[in-house]
This record gives sequence, C-alpha cells and structure tokens, in this order.
Amino acid sequence: MLNNIGLPGLLLIAVVVLVLFGRGKISSLMGEVGKGITSFKKGVSEGKAELEDTATAAKDVTPEEEKVKDDA
Repeated sequence: MLNNIGLPGLLLIAVVVLVLFGRGKISSLMGEVGKGITSFKKGVSEGKAELEDTATAAKDVTPEEEKVKDDA
C-alpha cells in the first residue's frame, strides 16, 4: 500500500499536515524532535565513554603464583 507513494503523494500529505496543525505547531514539534535527537546522541556518547573508562580501569587481579603456572 505504501510502496506507491511518490513525490506528489508526499507533498499532498505535507500540505494536509500543514493545514491541520499550522506552521507554528509544526515548527515547535520539529524543535522538540531536534532536542530529542541531540539528547539521544549525547547519551550514547556518554555511555560509550563510561564503558571505555570502565575497560581501562579494569586490572588483572590474578595472583602471581597462578600467572607463573599459566606461563609454564
């Protein structure tokens, strides 16, 4: 059903949405979507940085005696 929507169909949908909601409502909605995307990207980068910090903070706690046994 949605496979045959071309450029004219998308333009018609955009005009109908613009008429129903008005320019002000749509621009405020797009602003909120932009803030959401920015917040999501910030969260992803903070999570990635936290994982990298955790990985670098991890240290080997194997006793020296067992390390020598494994090398032999």
